[in-house]
Amino acid sequence: MGGNSPCASCKLLRRRCAKDCTFSPYFPSDDPHKFAIVHKVFGASNVGKMLQELPIHQRADAVSSLVYEANARVRDPVYGCVGAISYLQNQVSQLQMQLAVAQAEILSIQMQHEPVMPTPQIDPDEKSHFLHDNLPHHYLNFASSSNVIHDSFQRESIFGHDMVS
Repeated sequence: MGGNSPCASCKLLRRRCAKDCTFSPYFPSDDPHKFAIVHKVFGASNVGKMLQELPIHQRADAVSSLVYEANARVRDPVYGCVGAISYLQNQVSQLQMQLAVAQAEILSIQMQHEPVMPTPQIDPDEKSHFLHDNLPHHYLNFASSSNVIHDSFQRESIFGHDMVS
């Protein structure tokens, strides 16, 4: 920045901002919180070293990642981003299980409302072929009770919440 207004890094560290300051393109003076949180988690020296080791065209993405991880570390000092990712993966699993239960219940209701078709007289050897070939694929391998499916998936997540309510 050189002379006018120091970047957020130089302002926080109370030093003169040189024209070739590594931090100034990525930590502008109008967003001091961005550097403050990165500094708190990683330290200015480490951030400076990381930025200098990267090609210039990758530095903006690296700073964005550092800010994201620093914010995640403030919220969850142990797991950071990994904790957030795990939480979201657990939510996806929970929703997939709920969807499977709902689909099983829909299928159960559909089967209860379908009229029973008379069974033609068939040779016993051909009976298994008849069942497999003439029933719609969604009737095959159907569990008889959706409660069995629901109960088998009910467990606690690592965050202490029921995965299926």
